[in-house]
Order: sequence, then structure tokens, then C-alpha cells
Amino acid sequence: LDELLSAFAQDVAFTRDGAAYADMAQLLDYCRRSANPVGRLLLHLYGVHDDDALRQSDAICTALQLINFWQDLSEDIPRGRYYLPLAECALHGIDIRRPARDFAALRPDPNTTQLIAAAASQARASMQKGLKLVHRVPGRAGWELRAVVQGGLRTLDKVDALGARALLRRPTLSRADAPRLLWRMLWMLQSPT
Repeated sequence: LDELLSAFAQDVAFTRDGAAYADMAQLLDYCRRSANPVGRLLLHLYGVHDDDALRQSDAICTALQLINFWQDLSEDIPRGRYYLPLAECALHGIDIRRPARDFAALRPDPNTTQLIAAAASQARASMQKGLKLVHRVPGRAGWELRAVVQGGLRTLDKVDALGARALLRRPTLSRADAPRLLWRMLWMLQSPT
């Protein structure tokens, strides 16, 4: 709970100050404190305590936090919430010196498309690291976890499809996605390899 509170305080301070994350390591540290404790608390409720399960939960929760950031770019940037790390922006040829001005000026172009694709790829890789956890969580909670995981992955599909246009439009899931999500959830019934 202390980690959750520290992450909340950090997010409030970053938003208040118009600050951006320096690099992916700093953003992942925020995820470690803002998202991962939630998964660990839920595992505790279901009596799942081993180290592999905790690592898998952390990977899923980090991925979900990152997916939320990349899904909400069109809403967060105008509100002064900057989650695209500055080092990652620079790596893709995007120079952010003053976040409030420079992030607001981002437009769909090949560099921002590559940046968002790389960010989505990292979230997808994190999710993949945690997939085996769905076989460890019992009953209805296991099905809910499958739905959350597949919903997150489907959202990433939509972020990927939008590319840099995710700066202008928030990708969302709809009823039309339900059959695909259900199919993917059923495929998760196969035993993990």
C-alpha cells in the first residue's frame, strides 16, 4: 500500500509540474509501484504466493499500466500527463525539451509512429512474460484474468493499427471485439508450455 501511495503522489507531482519520465526505467519503476501491488494483493486473496506467480503478475500489471498509457495518449497529453519517456522519444528522433509545448506539438508522422510501435511492443512483451499466470489463478478469477489479459492485448492491436494517430484518437474496445476476445480466452485453456 505504501508503494501505491508513493506512485499516486509521484503522478500528482509530475502532472502538477508538467514533468515527463526521463527514460523507460523510470517509467517502469512507476509501474512497479502503481500497478504491480494491485496484482500481488489479488494473488494473495487467491492463495497464490510463489515467486514465479508474483513475477508473472508483475509482468501483466506492468503491461496493463503501459497499455493504459498508450491507449490514453490523446487524452493525457492535453491534460499535461506525459508518459512517453524522453529518452525513447530521442531514440526515435523526437526532441522533447519542454514537455508542455513539445508533447502538445506531436503529430502523426513516421517518427511518432515508430515511437508508439516500440512502446506498444514493450507492453506486449511484458504481457507475454506473464501469460502462464492464467493457469494458476482458480475459478472465476482465472477467467477474469484471461479476459483482462486478452482485453489488454486487443487494445494493443488497436494502438498498433492507429500508430501515431493514437495521439489524436483513443482506441477502445467495443462489442464487436467480444467474439475475438472469447476465442483468445478459450485458446488460453491449453496448458502452458
